[in-house]
Amino acid sequence: MRVDNHWLTTARHVVSPNHNARPEDEVSALVLHSISLPPGCFGGEDIERLFTNRLDPAAHPYFATIHALRVSAHVLIRRDGEAVQFVGFDRRAWHAGRSRWWDGQRERRELNDFSIGIELEGDEIHAYRDAQYQCLARVFQALHEYYPALNLGRVTSHAHIAPLRKTDPGPAFDWAYFCRCLKEVAGTASRCTACM
Repeated sequence: MRVDNHWLTTARHVVSPNHNARPEDEVSALVLHSISLPPGCFGGEDIERLFTNRLDPAAHPYFATIHALRVSAHVLIRRDGEAVQFVGFDRRAWHAGRSRWWDGQRERRELNDFSIGIELEGDEIHAYRDAQYQCLARVFQALHEYYPALNLGRVTSHAHIAPLRKTDPGPAFDWAYFCRCLKEVAGTASRCTACM
């Protein structure tokens, strides 16, 4: 897997209109999220419909509450390990919302400005699948090679950057296993901040 012109070459591309320019053209953090639509249900095209503004509010009661949202992520990793990319990495996807993070040197706000958002198809109850961890590690390695400022110490979660609003990817996500996968793929002993 590799990045070419800010897109993963082996991902399926479904272009979202929900993005804009990065204010300083910086890519230096990775934010992990989880999503399932309807909540607790996996498979289908509802996540893609949400990120492309095509979610039918009549298809499920929950959809009536979110169909007007204009949100996106750079990449979705499905339960079977398929990667779907919605926004080029050089663009600002709308995934983090109000957020702040200590990057080791200073507090940063508005992580959409400089981060890549990856959604894992899942929730806080069901264990994520090995195929998702393996795909996520390969995606990270491709991103690190293309954007050297993005290293293992700059991987975080939505819960970490917006703790009063968000809890994803939740306790079902095995950070220790993810970090082991990253080390195997990247061949490094570095650790992601969430594993410390």
